[in-house]
Amino acid sequence: MGCSGRLLGAAGGRGASLLLTMILFFTYFLSCLPGPCEPLPPALLPPPPPAALPAGPGEAAAGAGGAGGGSRRFPQAIIVGVKKGGTRALLEFLRAHPGVRAVGAEPHFFDRCYEKGLRWYRSLMPRTLDGQITMEKTPSYFVTKEAPRRIHNMSRDTKLIVVVRDPVTRAISDYTQTLSKNPSIPSFQALAFKNLSTGLIDTSWSAVRIGIYAKHLENWLQFFPLSRFLFVSGERLVSDPAGEMGRVQDFLGLQRLVTDRHFYFNETKGFPCLKKPEGGSKPRCLGKSKGRPHPTINGQVVQRLREFYRPFNMKFYQMTGQDFGWD
Repeated sequence: MGCSGRLLGAAGGRGASLLLTMILFFTYFLSCLPGPCEPLPPALLPPPPPAALPAGPGEAAAGAGGAGGGSRRFPQAIIVGVKKGGTRALLEFLRAHPGVRAVGAEPHFFDRCYEKGLRWYRSLMPRTLDGQITMEKTPSYFVTKEAPRRIHNMSRDTKLIVVVRDPVTRAISDYTQTLSKNPSIPSFQALAFKNLSTGLIDTSWSAVRIGIYAKHLENWLQFFPLSRFLFVSGERLVSDPAGEMGRVQDFLGLQRLVTDRHFYFNETKGFPCLKKPEGGSKPRCLGKSKGRPHPTINGQVVQRLREFYRPFNMKFYQMTGQDFGWD
């Protein structure tokens, strides 16, 4: 009620001011009929129209044209997982395709920055022309409970790509990355087991939890049908990058332009790299943080982890209709 009262009072004051202005204007007009008059005093001139409110980042970026051409759009496809599965490699391979424009850094919008709003999210996207696909990748989305609902609310037509890898190897790779940043952390087996003597796995440790793919996929399937997903093998992305990229391009509705002629295998890193593009200065390989040597893990620890993951892997194979050959 307080707001409506203030609005009425303001309207009444504006009405009285307008009536007074009209009376003065017509008085001035009648007095000028015999001959020319001096210009109308500024106080009696109508106020200029208010300046347009500045558009938010998403709205301003969404307009066609602009300095860079094209428009900023919400992503039509998102690489949602998984961490240490090969998502960076896939994104770099996709960026070699002229039909793909992708955000370089991980936006983390649907897990960490959702309160910033969709307008902010769209402002992060690169400009695309008609026929091009906007993409982003944030691997932690796959294990974030709220992410499927939030992405569905943005667009139920979003295509979702999940790069998966042997969960045991993935966990060791995850640990290796953390160890490189913090050499004082406990050993792998100390973190992986609640009780080493009984072999009880600690599923609260993120390096272990991420690899329970079937559990995370169940959450996503509450919001998206399986047809909206493409599951990419992290192992085949290394052994046969052109083959996996063919599947990805088909899924995205793109012409198969990234083929085997684009790749060569870097023996030092143990990863495929993109050959030097025409006019480019050097080949494109993943950074120094990729392909780190893994620490040696006790064989019994690895075997126990394989036993732990086996039923989850079997369920994941059934859910996706793909056998990734981890067992």
